[in-house]
Amino acid sequence: MTDIPFIFGTEEAIMASVTFLESWFRVACCAAALALVAVAAVARAGEPPEKDLLKGPAGDLEVTFVGHGSLILSAGGVVVHVDPWGKLADYGALPKADVVLVTHEHQDHLDPKAIAAVCKASTRVIASAAAVAQIPGAAAMANGDQAVAAGVPIEAVPAYNLRHEREPGVPYHPKGRGNGYVLTMAGLRIYVAGDTENVPEMKALAGVDVAFLPMNVPYTMTPEMAADAALMVRPKILYPYHFGETDTSRLAALLKDHPEIEVRIRRMP
Repeated sequence: MTDIPFIFGTEEAIMASVTFLESWFRVACCAAALALVAVAAVARAGEPPEKDLLKGPAGDLEVTFVGHGSLILSAGGVVVHVDPWGKLADYGALPKADVVLVTHEHQDHLDPKAIAAVCKASTRVIASAAAVAQIPGAAAMANGDQAVAAGVPIEAVPAYNLRHEREPGVPYHPKGRGNGYVLTMAGLRIYVAGDTENVPEMKALAGVDVAFLPMNVPYTMTPEMAADAALMVRPKILYPYHFGETDTSRLAALLKDHPEIEVRIRRMP
């Protein structure tokens, strides 16, 4: 571990030391946050993940809330895994994927071992360009790209920070680097936002039936930002996900005057 320097000497030396300490503190906080997620996952290892069954015009959609930013979407015999992460579950024991969607390259969203465990010979793996180099055989999608995989129409949409930064001028998720995904299963239009804030491109997402919005400060959105995002997207059903220790009841309270948006809170360790 890098030693923390004493702050003394010229003004330039003091400023350099302060900058180092700020960077060191940010890295330490990020590592601590991921460690807490892992501890929570281990603590809940004996609990099966929650599931919802949604009725769509073309059949049923089953949503499995694996935890953190990881989901499983199943409809008509097709299984889509989103951001599988091995700290949350034994992916070798979960249903094999027809499609794997990776939103970006951060370690809690891109886990090559978990992806390998859930893949079969015919699995299509789709990822952002920044992530695809770490996943053998994966196909890259950029913001605005469209594809069809295992009969599932998929569109990659922007996911980035407007406000929260790793350091001045460096957002946690730069514009154009990560993806959200809009896909259609069971006749339902599903928006998995990825790690993002309430970006203006959300206004263009029409006809969303089910939305998954992240709410995990400082990396993604506050409840207030997530409520603003919900009012831009206007899904029929809204699931906050990737929310860590954020008070999800705050989001429900902010949207209580919008009964057209049903907020559903599920366990996401």
